Amino acid sequence: MFRYQIKIEYDGTDFVGWQYQKNGKSIQGILQKIFLQLLKKKVIVVGSGRTDSGVHAIEQSAHIDLERKISEKKQFLQSLNFYLRNYPIAITDIKERNQNFHARHSAKKRTYKYVIINRPSPLVLKKNRAWHIRKKLDVKVMKKGAKILLGTHDFSTFRTSSCQAKSPVKTMEKISIKKNRNKITLKFVSKSFLQQQVRSMVGCIKYLGEGKWDVDTFKKSFKSKKRARCAPPAPPCGLYLEGISY
Repeated sequence: MFRYQIKIEYDGTDFVGWQYQKNGKSIQGILQKIFLQLLKKKVIVVGSGRTDSGVHAIEQSAHIDLERKISEKKQFLQSLNFYLRNYPIAITDIKERNQNFHARHSAKKRTYKYVIINRPSPLVLKKNRAWHIRKKLDVKVMKKGAKILLGTHDFSTFRTSSCQAKSPVKTMEKISIKKNRNKITLKFVSKSFLQQQVRSMVGCIKYLGEGKWDVDTFKKSFKSKKRARCAPPAPPCGLYLEGISY
């Protein structure tokens, strides 16, 4: 068998998420369907991790095992994208890997970004691509609170009840919050994340920005390790899986 890594870009708006589900359209399900159409054989697409319904990817990573070596990668890539032409999914790269490579387990860092458009007017071009917040947000306070999340902590406050991770302890390596006119971009880098962790953190950081919480309340919520103390999670439309580092 020959193992290949594929990189995928997608608009998650109309999908139930990355993971295959019997009742609903998933990214993994569509990819496995087009591999079957192209190769006439079942291919399992193993992703670096799941993205929830409505979440997008700039660069999701996955691996596949094929019985034959790909002789013309460029042509193979074009063929895959031809079969994907009716879906908001594109395979942007394919490269051969050894059998030790695993899209999920070999990952050293995952980067997520969250986009907020902070303006009174409704979104048109960025609809389903960002969180629209009308009330003016204080980015300085948001940055101050976000610093508390850096390092190794128990992130139970930001963990959904359906999360299957063995431990709530994660290490947040980097957090950045940048404002460019009415666009606020938050970035989070960690080896791995809990289910809904990023959206939950953004929801709490938004409470800081609009003055519903002060930094002390934010810190107490985080340190409580209680899901009930979390602000409502940010909607999935603003969240992007930006990339995986190996």
